[in-house]
Amino acid sequence: MNEKELIARLKLGEEQAFKVLVEKYQDRVYYSVLNILQNSSEAEDTAQEIFIQVFESIKSFKEESSLATWIYRIGVRKALEKIRKQKTRQRINSIIPWWMPSEEKSVDAAYLNPGIGTENKEKAAYLFKAISELPNNQRIAFTLIRVQGMKHEETSEIMQLSIKAIESLLSRAKENLKNKLKYYYNS
Repeated sequence: MNEKELIARLKLGEEQAFKVLVEKYQDRVYYSVLNILQNSSEAEDTAQEIFIQVFESIKSFKEESSLATWIYRIGVRKALEKIRKQKTRQRINSIIPWWMPSEEKSVDAAYLNPGIGTENKEKAAYLFKAISELPNNQRIAFTLIRVQGMKHEETSEIMQLSIKAIESLLSRAKENLKNKLKYYYNS
């Protein structure tokens, strides 16, 4: 089933088309969100939310971009919402710690990503921790381009920024990572 046919069948609300959509995009969506959130259970929940939102809002999809770009855009938005909620919870917890249970921040993206060999898991975990400390837009641009292997043009569409802005974010992310990782690699 080609993309046009898939979109048309999704707009009709066909359950089989939804199954095809999930099968086709589930791994890419999950790993994209995992690389941004760096927590497997949050990534699983977010990926499910993304597919639900895609199914519920497919009728408003104008087909001005590819289906994948539209799905990634929803995914990035959902991941950023989760990050904002986590930061709010952390602020509240720091002000009144007895009110909310403490949450452990997990950096398990390196351990769950099938593209990372066993011998490189520790280095990858350190790298993913440094990536998680980048400002949101830098983290997303870096993750989509350097970790997910997307092109600048596709990242530009997903983030709805110019290619120059994406290049600038990527450059600043690399510089920030270089500064964060220099002690790790020089020790």
